[in-house]
Amino acid sequence: MMSTSDKRSAMATILIVSGSPSPEAPTAVLLRQVSDLLKGHEVHLLSVRDLPTVALLSGDLLDPAIRNAIDLVDRADGVIVASPVYRAAYSGLVQSLLNLLRKTALTGKVVLPLANGGTQGHLVAIDYALRPLLAARGATDVVPGHFVLDADVSTPSPELAGVVRRFAGALKENPGLATAS
Repeated sequence: MMSTSDKRSAMATILIVSGSPSPEAPTAVLLRQVSDLLKGHEVHLLSVRDLPTVALLSGDLLDPAIRNAIDLVDRADGVIVASPVYRAAYSGLVQSLLNLLRKTALTGKVVLPLANGGTQGHLVAIDYALRPLLAARGATDVVPGHFVLDADVSTPSPELAGVVRRFAGALKENPGLATAS
């Protein structure tokens, strides 16, 4: 059995879920920055756009790619859910993936919601749309989310680095770290 200090020094397994429909969109740039800030952890990227569309939308839990995506969520100590915001709502890709997860899929995991969009008016999507969706899948340890304007994504910000540090710190404090993996 691992001691508490062993758990806290263990490398966390982090899943970054991208709800962007494009591999070169601002969300992808943002997630590359986040991944760079998480050096020292085992980081996996799940681009929902790469999942088979019919299996994703029909909820085919037997599809190997869908099964793998769910397994990645299950194995993660921490999950970062990132989405572009359109009309004050997260992407349908994020919704489609989270709909496939059991209601307790995010229980015991540290979760960080990230969003990007064209105007500050989209900022509310994190707290009023994305956060409740994460809670519906059992997320209770949710680090305060972060919103980045599309125009600002190309330059890494100290604010983003601070958010990622808080997320990593919350992972170290998570009593389930390294035992759920």
